[in-house]
Amino acid sequence: MFLKKIPFQYIILIIFSILLTKSFAIENKIVVKVNNKIITYLDIINEKRYLKALNPNLNNLEENKVYEIAKNSLVREKIKEIEILKYKKIEINQDYLENIIGQVYKKIGFNNKTDFIKYLTNLNINISLVEKKLSNEAIWNSLIYERFNSQLKINNEEIEKNVKNLKNTSKSYLLSEILFSIENKNQKEKYIQKITQSINENGFGNTALIFSISDSANTGGKLGWVNENNISKKILNELNKIKRNQYTNPILIPGGYLILYIEDIKTIEKKIDFEKEILARKRNLQTQQLNQFSNIFFNKIRKNAIINEK
Repeated sequence: MFLKKIPFQYIILIIFSILLTKSFAIENKIVVKVNNKIITYLDIINEKRYLKALNPNLNNLEENKVYEIAKNSLVREKIKEIEILKYKKIEINQDYLENIIGQVYKKIGFNNKTDFIKYLTNLNINISLVEKKLSNEAIWNSLIYERFNSQLKINNEEIEKNVKNLKNTSKSYLLSEILFSIENKNQKEKYIQKITQSINENGFGNTALIFSISDSANTGGKLGWVNENNISKKILNELNKIKRNQYTNPILIPGGYLILYIEDIKTIEKKIDFEKEILARKRNLQTQQLNQFSNIFFNKIRKNAIINEK
């Protein structure tokens, strides 16, 4: 008995079904497991899209490098999520979240959220994904504040003295950063050389995505405009050694090493409101110290995390 001839459209349907099943299996393949949290291939693809939206320069990198950046970004995210779940639930004020979102889209050149949402939609990214990621980061920062605020060291007398000596004219720097830590001190020079080579080959922003452990890594290390009055003497001394489109030597700070890149410099003339300036100095110093505590704490819990790559 001869089998009946199968219609061509059924053959196409079968082939399509097989390909779809294989594609679904690949997308749901577990790539990394962080403790009990999984990261799938699809998660990494979505993270690549998200990171490219925040830093279009990523499109200039090879796809395998972007893949590694996205994977490492998700590992950091999972480690923080696991730690956050150990504590009481922290609610993030919506106005505070909107302020954070505003800081992000302004860094990449948008003036309002509406244009930012349109930009994301064109890249097949839902604003809810961005809000969730930024909300989680805000929760992490709140956790760091609750844990370490009692250890902050603010010298009010010194701040007031410095503010009184300020001039009406000051410099402001458009900065980007790479913050990194080195576990094996014997590999310090080799690791710094690796970062320097990457800056020369891939650019500073892309190198920040590859190597930086700072929260600014997702936007290519961009810090925006920073007034010299809000920069420590140690770091300002290093910035004064370089010009536009140059970067500093690694600067040792609590939590790691810092490399800063100057994109632009401008001179600002303004009448100083001493009360506001003192308050701004205190807030800036508090932020710097909390960022350092955040990096130190993250490095500590990362060592205890069980990370398995499949």
